[in-house]
Parts: sequence; C-alpha cells; structure tokens
Amino acid sequence: MADVKQRNGFLGFIRVLWRGINITRQAILNLIFFGLLLIIILAAARRPLPLQDKTVLVLQPKGQIVEQYSVDPTQRVIAKLSGAPMQQVQLRDLLTVLRHAASDPRISAVLLDTSDLQTGTWTYASLRQVGHALDEFETSGKPVIAWASGYDQGQYYLAMHANRVLLDPAGSVLFTGFDSYQPYFKDLLDKLGVNVHLFRVGEFKSAAEPFLLNGPSPAAQEADGYWLGGLWNQWLDSVAKARKLTPAQVKSDVDNMPQGVAAANGDLAKMALQEHFVDGLATRAQVVAELRKLSAPEKDGYGFRGVGFSDYLARIQRDTPKLDDRPEIAVVVAEGDIISGPQKPGSIGGTETARLIRKARENKHVKAIVLRVNSPGGAVYPAELIRREVQLARAAGKPVVASMGNVAASGGYWISMDANQIVAEPDTITGSIGIFGLYYNIPDTLAKIGIHTGGVATTPWAGAFDITRPLDPKLGATIQQIIDNGYMQFVGGVAKARGKTFAQINAIAQGRVWTGRQALRARTGGQARRHQHRHRAGRAGCQAG
Repeated sequence: MADVKQRNGFLGFIRVLWRGINITRQAILNLIFFGLLLIIILAAARRPLPLQDKTVLVLQPKGQIVEQYSVDPTQRVIAKLSGAPMQQVQLRDLLTVLRHAASDPRISAVLLDTSDLQTGTWTYASLRQVGHALDEFETSGKPVIAWASGYDQGQYYLAMHANRVLLDPAGSVLFTGFDSYQPYFKDLLDKLGVNVHLFRVGEFKSAAEPFLLNGPSPAAQEADGYWLGGLWNQWLDSVAKARKLTPAQVKSDVDNMPQGVAAANGDLAKMALQEHFVDGLATRAQVVAELRKLSAPEKDGYGFRGVGFSDYLARIQRDTPKLDDRPEIAVVVAEGDIISGPQKPGSIGGTETARLIRKARENKHVKAIVLRVNSPGGAVYPAELIRREVQLARAAGKPVVASMGNVAASGGYWISMDANQIVAEPDTITGSIGIFGLYYNIPDTLAKIGIHTGGVATTPWAGAFDITRPLDPKLGATIQQIIDNGYMQFVGGVAKARGKTFAQINAIAQGRVWTGRQALRARTGGQARRHQHRHRAGRAGCQAG
C-alpha cells in the first residue's frame, strides 16, 4: 500500500513538473511570437528619412529574377528582419524602380552590381526586359555604372546596358555559350530490369528520352541545336551592339578564349579589358570614390549617398495613391509548374489561377486582363481549367493578353493560346506543343531477387497499373490512343485560336521548342511594350495573383 502511495506521489510530481515545463514553453513561444509581431509593426510604421538630392540608386539583385515570389510573405518578412539575403527579386519591382528613378530628380545615377545575380539559359527574357528598362533610364541623362567582382554570361547580358562596365581587377568575364547536357539511364534501367513505357505524340517531345536511350535522339539534337543556336545568335548580336563590336568579333573572342587568356598572361580581368568587354578595372573603393562625385560622401552605408533597391521600392509603394474606380487592367501571374490541387508558392494551381481570371472577369472595373506566363507546363486538366476561363473572359468582352516571360512551353502555351494577343520576348522559350506519358513497372527487377506476383481480378483492368506486373499490351494501346487524342485537341485548339489550319500548326508542333523570335507569334514585344495594349482599355492598376 505504501508502495502504491509512493508511486502515485511520484507520478503526481511528474505531472506537475510537466505542466510547469509546458506552461514555460508556451510562454517562451508567445514571447517570441509577440516580439516578432512588434518588430514587424514598428518596421512598418517607421517612416524613412526624406530622400536627398544627388542620391545614387543601388541595384544589387540577389538570386533569381522571378515573376512572383515562391515563398510566402511571412517568410520574406522574417528573412528581412533577420538580415538573411533575399534569394529572389520580382521582375515587376525592378521595372517599377527604374521607371520611377528615371523621373525622380533626387536620383542622380544607378550603380548596378550583378555579383549575386543567378542566371541560366531560361532567364534571358527577364534579363532583356530589365536591360530595356536600364536603356530607358539612361535616356533621362543619368548614368548607369555597372561593377561586379566578375561577370558570367547572364550577368553580363544585363550589365552591358550600362554607360560604363567596370570589373574588379581580380575578377573575370567568362562566356561559354549555351548547352543542353543531361545523364541518360537506359543501360542502368536495363541492368535493374526496370521496364519503361513511353506514350507520346511529337517527334521532338524528348523529355523522356533519358529513360529510354543512352544519348539524345537525332530529332532531339536537331531541335535543341536549333533553339539554342538561335538564343546564342541573339546573345552575340546584343553584346556586339552594346559594346560597338561585330557579332563575328564577339564569337571569335569566345571561341578563342584560350588564346585570349594566353595574350593576357592568364589575367582574366586584363583579357576582358583587352577584348573591350569592360571599360575599366576598378576596386570597390575606387568605384565608391567615383560615385561620391555623382552624389556626396557618407561615412556609413555605401560610402556615398545611396538608396538601396528595397528601400526605394518601399518609398514608391508608400507614396503611390490608392486606385479609384476608373478602368483597370488585371494582371494574373502564372509562374511555375501547372499542378492539380491547391496552389503552392512557385507553382500554378489550375483552380486558383482560374479563380483569379474569373474574379477579374466579374469585376466591373476591370476592362482587360494580362495573363503573365512563366511556365514549362505540367498537368493537362488544370491547364484546361485556366484556358476555359480565358475563353470566358473574351466572351464577356474583356480582352486578354498573354504575356510570355522566360518560358511558356507545353502547358504554358496551352493556357496562353486563346488570348486575344500573345506577346513574347525574342529570348522567350516557347512551343513544345506535344504530349507524353511515362510508365514504369518492375516485375523483371523483382524476379532477379526471387519475388513474383500472382492473384486474381474481376476484370482485365483491375490491378493493371500494379508496377509489379507486366503492362497489358491492350492497355498500352489504349493509353496511346488517349495521348493521341490529347495531341489532336492541343494542335486543334492552337489552330482555331491562332486562325491557322491543323496542318500548319502540326508542322511546327511535334513537341518542338522555339525561341520567341523563331516562333510564329501574333506579335513580339516585352512587358514595357505590353503597356500599350493596357492603355487601350484603361489605366493599369489591379494586381491579381
């Protein structure tokens, strides 16, 4: 009896102790939460000091240029308060800042530092648009000075728009061209006994080839070589124009890079200067000294009178008047893979994006819709939901402009095809009008280790997709028929929407990828030129998505 009382007393002590620990834990979490909330409120309420004359706008884009953030607002606020670097910058924010800075008498110049900008083959449409904005800024008579610790191919594509391109003496400028290499797994899958079944329409729809071949097919090499070659020629033309060289000169410098390095005795910065890709070599301290002449010296911050991108954007947003009831243009952003179900940051949820278009259609103040697309494609059904809403908006008398960003291929083109106008940059990657499906099964793999599958079913199709069983040839033929029908709908829909025949679209479809310049397009134009369409219908204003 005494043992029972002793045990109960001990358990009671443990319960009291745990209750105390739990209360303490909740109190600490509440303190952290309310502390962060207070910091956010104070940060939002704090008004920055007035911007002084002769202020340099400092653009230091970090990470990728995106259409919209792929992280939620709370995470962005916490990252900003903790001092963590932002890994994304919105394209529209860069364009907004440069447009306002051009007419702001307090801004005397722009310093562009691309050292932390992440670029790739699929980012050149965005880079071109920011480059156009830099060109527009320069028409105000204010200089743009680019400086970096080094330039890769994409970073330079932006920096070349500056009045002066400077490089750290210990830096480098290296151009490599574009490539499309990937691993191929056929031999590995054969050794493992994995059976891969491909269902596709489109000779050039090559996304599944790594699982079926040991290298790219001739069709894939032809198609990839064509669009990559087109993108490379555009890069050469743009750099040559910006640096007052010829495309042949630029190409020769890239192709003969080892000779250039040897001529500069291995000094990559010196090579960049000798080949006229930069205007001068300068340390950060030397750049600061030069910018002080365009602004004023300051002991803290940049060392000169400057305002950062985020700070200047916040000032613009704070000072922008709220919209009234005049006509508006709704902008719906569709960025990422097209998926079924809830929309996650960095993806396109078919239901959610369709809802945004429907909301714009039903808003009496919205007179037109811009669908901003940056997507390599994805699931068919959610893409179809979005396309239907585009059709309904047009039927309601509201014009829709599909504005293509870096990529609008496959499903990205599907959601765009019924717009009144499709606009794209020369560097946009688009097309890929084709459909494929991929299925794996592993009965041979299991047999290698002595595992077999057996049983009964009430129909030939019950358990047909069990990966431990062989694929029924009849089911395979049925799947191919479904894929064929999907392709017919895709090509037929494009033909109807673009006023072409099925044969005309089929000839350029087949899953083939094109640059915006190569593709058949109603017109080619960037986000700035898109505003011309906006003003026909009313005043740009409503942001959805």
